[in-house]
Amino acid sequence: MPMIYIIDVTNRDGVQTAKLGLAKIEKTMINIYLNKLGVFQSECGFPTTRHETHYLNAQVELAEMGVLRPIILAGWLRAIPEDVELAFKWTRLRDFNLSISTSDQMIQGKFGGRKTREDILNDMTTAVDLARHLGARTLGVNAEDASRTDLDFLIRFAKAARDHGADRFRYCDTVGCDDPFTIYERMRTLAIQVGIPLEVHCHNDLGMAVASSLAAAKGALDGGVDAYINTCVNGIGERAGNADLLSVILGIRYSAGFRGKYHLDPRIDLSQMWRLAKYASYAFRVPIPINQPGVGENAFAHASGIHADGVLKDAHNYELYNYQELGRGEPEIVETGRQICIGEYSGIKGFRNVSQKLEISFRDEEEARKILELVRYANVLKQKPVVADEVRFIAAYPEQARKIMTVTP
Repeated sequence: MPMIYIIDVTNRDGVQTAKLGLAKIEKTMINIYLNKLGVFQSECGFPTTRHETHYLNAQVELAEMGVLRPIILAGWLRAIPEDVELAFKWTRLRDFNLSISTSDQMIQGKFGGRKTREDILNDMTTAVDLARHLGARTLGVNAEDASRTDLDFLIRFAKAARDHGADRFRYCDTVGCDDPFTIYERMRTLAIQVGIPLEVHCHNDLGMAVASSLAAAKGALDGGVDAYINTCVNGIGERAGNADLLSVILGIRYSAGFRGKYHLDPRIDLSQMWRLAKYASYAFRVPIPINQPGVGENAFAHASGIHADGVLKDAHNYELYNYQELGRGEPEIVETGRQICIGEYSGIKGFRNVSQKLEISFRDEEEARKILELVRYANVLKQKPVVADEVRFIAAYPEQARKIMTVTP
């Protein structure tokens, strides 16, 4: 039976959000949380961007060590041979999504008419052939602006990707103009006509990214192929954002049309979601809206007398799912007395105090000082406090942390 899988693109599309960004160690922590959540793949960065090289190679090392497994770590490339060659030259990634614009709007407005549809097909198939020749493990082919692409050409494009060895075809609703009805029909047609697993990548310009993502997945499944939904943590993303990771998962598990009828990757463990959402909010410096599904402050708050009475009698009267399922329920303790914070100017005694509270032990003073030095660098790069899980990661994997934080102009 066809399955729904999650491919999270926070570390690729989310970090492209204007005025926002993540330090490399924060991107690493996002990957670790996504892995614990059971996400199928993290589109974790740009292999042709020089400042990503050490970070990406360190992610591969962490995967080889078992820290980032079984999640697949993929890079985003333009579907041109030059990008493919650089990706294999500069990084050890072997899983990629190759992207090229397919709509007449983009061909004229973006490429200035310098390319034809035939050029688009040739660029894509040449890039896919080269990636396979160089040893790519998995390949997704992206049609940027698929939602505004002539359907007959889109089918031809997807078939060419399939015939040249692509594992998946990504339908990009690049400007968020699709709705659940149009995208369902287009995805179902693609599934039937092309017979290849389909990805959907929706933006939220009209506020329908989650609904359109679910409808697109339904179209793929009804057409007989696996569906892969692209998400971002907390719905972060360019312009109005991308499909929210948690909302997509909740929609598959609890909406009337999906529950018991369509199947989500069984590795998904929602008990990790609260921690991931809170960390992403901290790292991006974007507060979680009070009414955000599942993780908003009011998601399980009841004020109305009728509602409060009903939920006390039986939570299912007014709650569709349990807060504990998301990893919520423990009180958040905020220190109101003395605090010893670790930053770029911290000393060894203060660091020893913090590490003891985190139950981190060191062989000797020399090791403690080496870890402190790395924690200082993390604070310099992030320009915000280093949190407990980051300190634990640095202490456990200092060499990988060193590589992640190395950026050489």
